[in-house]
Amino acid sequence: MADAATTQNLTAEVEAELDKLAYTKKNYLTPKEIAAYVLVNFGQKNLGQFTSAFKEFFMIQFLKLNTTAYANINLIASIYDAVDDTISGLIIDRTRTRWGRVRPFFILPLPLWLIGGYMMFTVPGGHLTSGFKIFWATTAIIIYGLGMSYFGAWGLMIYNITPNTNERNNLITITKFFELFGTWLPSLVPVLVTLLPKISSKFTMVGIYSGFAYFMLILAAAFSVFGFFNMRERVPLMSREEMNETSVLESIKNIFSNRPLLVTILAEFFNNFKAVGGSSEQYFWLNNSGSLMNQTICGLFTGIPNYVMVPLAAKMVKKLGARLTAIIAGVFGFVAYMGLYIIGYHPFGQTFEQNKIFNLAFVIFGLTICGLPNKIIQVANPILTAEALDWMEWKHGLRNEALVTTVQGYFIKLATSITGWLSGMVLTWINYIPLTDSLGNAIPQTDPKMLQGIWTVFCVLPALARGLYGVSFILYPIHGKLQQEMIVELADIRAERLKEQEKINAAQAEAGLNNSDSE
Repeated sequence: MADAATTQNLTAEVEAELDKLAYTKKNYLTPKEIAAYVLVNFGQKNLGQFTSAFKEFFMIQFLKLNTTAYANINLIASIYDAVDDTISGLIIDRTRTRWGRVRPFFILPLPLWLIGGYMMFTVPGGHLTSGFKIFWATTAIIIYGLGMSYFGAWGLMIYNITPNTNERNNLITITKFFELFGTWLPSLVPVLVTLLPKISSKFTMVGIYSGFAYFMLILAAAFSVFGFFNMRERVPLMSREEMNETSVLESIKNIFSNRPLLVTILAEFFNNFKAVGGSSEQYFWLNNSGSLMNQTICGLFTGIPNYVMVPLAAKMVKKLGARLTAIIAGVFGFVAYMGLYIIGYHPFGQTFEQNKIFNLAFVIFGLTICGLPNKIIQVANPILTAEALDWMEWKHGLRNEALVTTVQGYFIKLATSITGWLSGMVLTWINYIPLTDSLGNAIPQTDPKMLQGIWTVFCVLPALARGLYGVSFILYPIHGKLQQEMIVELADIRAERLKEQEKINAAQAEAGLNNSDSE
C-alpha cells in the first residue's frame, strides 16, 4: 500500500511538472495578433528611421539652425528625458488596467509625439530670429521625446505577449524579417528631393521632407491604434499590492545586481555611438558623392543581404546562442568598417568624381559588407534583453520591465546625448556651412578637409561601436547549462503564480455568487 501511495504521489508530481512545462511550451499567438505586433513595429521602425536619418539635416539645412545650437539642444533634451524616464518607468510598471499594463500606452501618448514630430519637420513662415528657431526646435524635440518615453512601453509587449520563449524568439525573427519590406520607405526621400524639384519648381526639398514626415507620423499612429485592439498580455505579473510592497530602491538594487542586464546595457551604450556615423550619412551623400540620390541607389543594394541575414540570424541563435551570435556580429562589423575607412571612398581616382561609377560601386559594396551584421544584432538584441528579464524574474520573482528600460534608457540617452552633441559639434569642428540655391535647395560643399572629416565620422565611430558591442557580451553569463536550469525553474515560478491567481479569481467569483444569492 505504501509503495502504491508513493507511486501515486510520484505520478502526481510528474504530472504537475508536465503541466508547468506545458505552460511554457504552448503556442498562444494567433495570426492576427502576430500581424498586429509586426505592423506596430513596422510603423515605429520606419518613423524612427526617418527621424534619426533626417531630423538633424532638416533642422540645420532648412530651419537654418546653428550647428552648435543643435548640439546643445540635443544635450538639454537628453537631460530632460533622463528625468522624465524615471517617472514614466515607475508609472508604467505600476499600471494595472482592464486592458493590461502595456496596451494603454499604445494610445495615450499619441498626441504628444504627433505634435512634436510635426514641429520637427516644419519650417514656420516669416522671418525667423535665431532665438525663435532655438525655441521651436527645443519644444519640438522635447515634446516628441516625452511622447516616445511613454509610447516606448509598447516595446515591453514582446516580453509579455507569450510565456513561450521559443514563440517569443520566433516573433522577434518574423518582425525583423517583415521590417525589410518597409524600411525602404524613408529611402524614397533622397529620390524625391532630387527628382521632383527638377520636374517642377512647385516642389521644394523642404516641402517634400515635411510632407513625408506627416505621412510617416499618421501611418505609425494608425498602426498603434490597430495594435491596441488586437494584442493581449499573457505573462503573469505581480499584483499592484505586491508591486507597492517592493520599494523602488529595492527594484533598482535588483536591476544593478542583474549581471546579464548590465552587460546588455553596456553593449547597447557602445552600440549607440554608431548613430554619429548615421547622422553624417546625408552629409556624406550630398557632399562627398555629389548627390543625395546616391543614398537611395546604395540602399537598393545594401538591403538585399538582409533578406538572407534575418533567417541566418535565427539559425545562429538556435545553434550558437544569442550571446555568441552577438559577439561574432560585433567583431565582424568592426573589421568591415575599419577596412572600408582605410581604403577610402574614392579608390579609383583623386576625387570621387573621377571614375564616379566605379567609386560609387565600391562604396556600395563596402557598405553592404559593413551592414551584414545589422539584422543579426537586431534579432539577437531583444532576445538577450528578454533573457536578462527572465533572469531577474528567476532570481527575484518580479518583472520590472519599465523600470529596467528606464535604467537602460539612462545609458542609451547618455550615449544619445553624447552622439547628438557630437553630431552637431563635428560639423562645427570641420567648419561645415550648409549651402543652398536661390530656391532653398541644398547644394554640395567641395572642401577636401571637410569631406575627409565627414568620411571619418561616417566610418570610424560605427566601427568602434560595433566592436565594443560584440566584446561586451564576453561577460554575459546566460548560456549553456545555466540557461537550461533557469528555464525549468522559471516555469515552476510562473505556474505557481498562475495557480494563486486562479484561487483568487475563484474566491472572488464565489463571493460574488453568494452576494447575489443573499440579495
